[in-house]
Amino acid sequence: MQIHIARQGETVGNIASMYGIAAQAIIQANELDAPDQLVTGQALVIPIMGQFYIVKAGDSLYTIAQQFRLSYQELARVNHISAAAPLQIGQRLYIPETPKSNITSNAYIEPYGNTVSQTLINSAQKAAPYLTYLAPFSYRVNRDGTLTAPPLDNFKSIADAQRVNLMMAITNLEEGAFSTELGHIILTVQAVQNTLLDTIVQTAQQNGFTDVHFDFEFLSPDDRQAYIDFLRKAKQRFSQEGLLLSTALAPKTSATQQGLLYEAHDYKAHGQIVDMVVLMTYEWGYSGGPPMAVSPINEVRKVVQYAVTEIPADKILLGQNLYGYDWTLPFEQGGQPARAVSPQQAIDIARQHGVAISYDTTAQAPYFYYTDEQGKRHVVWFEDARSIQAKFNLIKEFALRGISYWKLGLAFPQNWLLLDSNFHIVKKQSSE
Repeated sequence: MQIHIARQGETVGNIASMYGIAAQAIIQANELDAPDQLVTGQALVIPIMGQFYIVKAGDSLYTIAQQFRLSYQELARVNHISAAAPLQIGQRLYIPETPKSNITSNAYIEPYGNTVSQTLINSAQKAAPYLTYLAPFSYRVNRDGTLTAPPLDNFKSIADAQRVNLMMAITNLEEGAFSTELGHIILTVQAVQNTLLDTIVQTAQQNGFTDVHFDFEFLSPDDRQAYIDFLRKAKQRFSQEGLLLSTALAPKTSATQQGLLYEAHDYKAHGQIVDMVVLMTYEWGYSGGPPMAVSPINEVRKVVQYAVTEIPADKILLGQNLYGYDWTLPFEQGGQPARAVSPQQAIDIARQHGVAISYDTTAQAPYFYYTDEQGKRHVVWFEDARSIQAKFNLIKEFALRGISYWKLGLAFPQNWLLLDSNFHIVKKQSSE
């Protein structure tokens, strides 16, 4: 796949001619609702085999080949140039497709209320070909160890049709928020634990879950060891039943990081006990906080760099948001929360207000400012093909197990095309 950034005045037809493909192929790949109104700075995925690279100052055939995991001799051969010939700034090189590594991909899906909306069902069906796991969010633990289930609708049939495993996401959510008190009960009261583990096994077997996933957040720092002991107990029980165990971890950069979100999450212990972990590497920019990228690559990198020192890389799923936020300015702490928007919605907002999309190269994230009909200033940070490719490159660089998306329901068609172009997605074995 090629990523192309629309310049002022460019049309889909112009771009299609540049790459020698049909305009309709670009429209379909990017699900363009207004193909005749491209936004300056909009990232487009061009569905071609391989991609092109424009030579920049300081580039050499060797450095470019390294970036794309090729030999410089092969790169020279493919482009019909001498390996010893100097490159020219602005020269266009063709980068052939390289072998794809296997990864595990997961996506959470969060129904609201007692039913599953058609939007979520459609989103699950569209994502399923690119998933190893689908995780309905969430089974909520009650104080007696029983579970309150989310609506599952036809998630199992959707998963089975595309050989996707179901992940049983279990939380200490209570009245819409993660409960420190409930977490303490789960981790310290043996009778509650026994009921919980029995209920989990029974529910997993009845509904076809293959992985049990604990997302216990805002735990008391004093319960750190209790959480470790609980995981060991759960792992022993689940292994007897043929179930995998995974956990969600707050985005830490050191073992001594302080804060209610972090201290009870022991990276080293989780890495030793569980089969895989999800790093929740998002929400730097969040609805109640100041405007910034939701998952800036510089901050995400720090988490990964620490995580691989404590957890085997082949157990780590990189967390990735499928959304951005629209903040009303000036930002006021405790004021109006930012509105969540999908990447497709963000582009629509930029188009409606006639503004160009900028790109922060440090955060590796797109953003733009606009003024609404009431004269209020806004800033939108979101995801696009460039920002998601940066995360895929990080997965390759650290040889991580894969990626985990929070959450389905917001349109981001480019993500799935690029995921498929970068990796081979591990699927459930047909014999299961």
